[in-house]
Parts: sequence; structure tokens; C-alpha cells
Amino acid sequence: MTLPSFRQASLGLAAGLAFAALAAPVQAAGERVIPPAQSWSFSGPFGKFDRAQLQRGFKVVKEVCANCHSMSLMRIRNLSQPGGPEFTPGQVTALAATYTVKDGPNETGEMFDRPGRPADAFPAPFANEQAARAANGGAYPPDLSVLAKARTYERGFPRFVFDIFTQYQEQGPDYIHALMVGYKDPPPAGTPELLPGQYYNTYMPGHLIAMPQPIQDGQVEYPKGPDGKSPVPETIDQYGKDVAAFMVWMAEPHLEARKRTGLQVMLFLLVFGSLLYYTKKKVWSRMPDGSPAH
Repeated sequence: MTLPSFRQASLGLAAGLAFAALAAPVQAAGERVIPPAQSWSFSGPFGKFDRAQLQRGFKVVKEVCANCHSMSLMRIRNLSQPGGPEFTPGQVTALAATYTVKDGPNETGEMFDRPGRPADAFPAPFANEQAARAANGGAYPPDLSVLAKARTYERGFPRFVFDIFTQYQEQGPDYIHALMVGYKDPPPAGTPELLPGQYYNTYMPGHLIAMPQPIQDGQVEYPKGPDGKSPVPETIDQYGKDVAAFMVWMAEPHLEARKRTGLQVMLFLLVFGSLLYYTKKKVWSRMPDGSPAH
């Protein structure tokens, strides 16, 4: 094979692989399956959180996820800060009072229980890691505080090239949502027999997960509208989207402020660069030979 024909064959092979990567997101059995990309209100340089979605996501986390998972980096008062769920201070104070927090020592040197305050962290469901593992068959439920940033996956070529231009950064919420909807019972044909405490999930690496399916359709009741119906469906798919969005906010509570600051900086640089260009052009235009005066 001559060199030109070899190059042509290589280019054709590369194009074929690129097309295959786009057309077949499901990988071979036993390997990671790429989660489908979802539409998020906070994606892109101008994205913002949906306040109602964050409030729904917190409701699901509080009623379901917090039974096993901690949120150690979050303070209850964060729920009322700008850019987040934006609960009212009164709602946050009432919510904090529903928790019991161990405090102390007191004057006699003893620890005591008291009602929670907005400045408190969300109480962990277990006293320590050993207790958490003992209650979950040896598996340790991870902390949810920054899980949306910690969980990601390789999108592969050529997706990562397009991601540079689309500013795609939603691997975490896409994966969390996919994990919520990816349980299969019974598992697909050909799956090895599951051991006790194992469950099949399409999007989990290796497809085996120690967490049972955490939620079912209709399990969490959403606030009703004027017609007495929820504005969004109470389904696993919707629960997964709302939880993922709330976890993104937990991991990056200042996302909106960061994007706003970035936009302001870019506009400033654009104006500043334009002024520099026209200033330079004005100064150099006075020189007969095109060079600045000494």
C-alpha cells in the first residue's frame, strides 16, 4: 500500500470510528454504558437553576436519600441563600427545628441533644462509617455534598471535542439521573447470578450496585397547583432529574454568581480590548512612516 492510499485508509477508519462512537452509545456487555444527555436549566454559560426544581429535589433528598446518605458540607441555612432553592428564612428555621443535634459539653461536661438551628450542618444518618456499613450490608453510602462533581465518565472521541464548543459539563447530573432510572429487575438475560445485596443497574460500571432501587413512582408527593395536581409527574424519571439538579447546586452553590461574573469579565475584556486597539491605531496613524515617535 502506498503512502497516500495508507493515509486515505487511516482517515476513513478514523471517520468510521467517530461515526460509531456517535451512533452507538451503548457499549459491549460488562462495560460502562454512557448515560444519555439530559436538558438542564443550569447548563451553558447563561444557565440558571430552576428554583422549583431545587425545592423538589431537596424534598426527595430529605425524605429518601438522607435516610442513608449524609450532606456534611451543607448548612441548613444554605437553603435560603441566593442562587439556591431560596426557601424563606422562616421555612429554614422551622426545618432546622425538626432535626435533633448533639451538642456540648455543657456545664457538667456532658453532651446533650437540642433542636437544630439554621447554622447547623445536616445531621448524618449514622454515627460513623462503621455504623453506616453495618446497616448497609458492608457498603458505605457516599456523602452527597459534592457527589455531582465527583461522579463523571469518559465521553470519548469525538464527543469531548464537541464538548469544548458546547461547554458541556453535565456528566455528573446525567450520570446521577441515569443511575436512578437504570435499575433492571429481573436483570437482562445473560447476566451472572447476583449475590445477596447486589442489584443490576445499566449505568453502573460493571452493572452491579450495592444500593437497592431507592425510589418508586409516586413515592414522594410534590406540592400541588391550584388544580390540585402536581405541575410535574411524580415518576422515577422526574425524581432523578430533580435530585440531580439539587446535588449540582450542593456541589456548586455559587454557580450562578460564577457565570454572571464570568460574563461581566468577558464583556469588560471585549470593551477594553476594543479601546486599546483604537488607541493604538490613533497613535500610530500620526506617524508618517508608520512607526511611533520616540
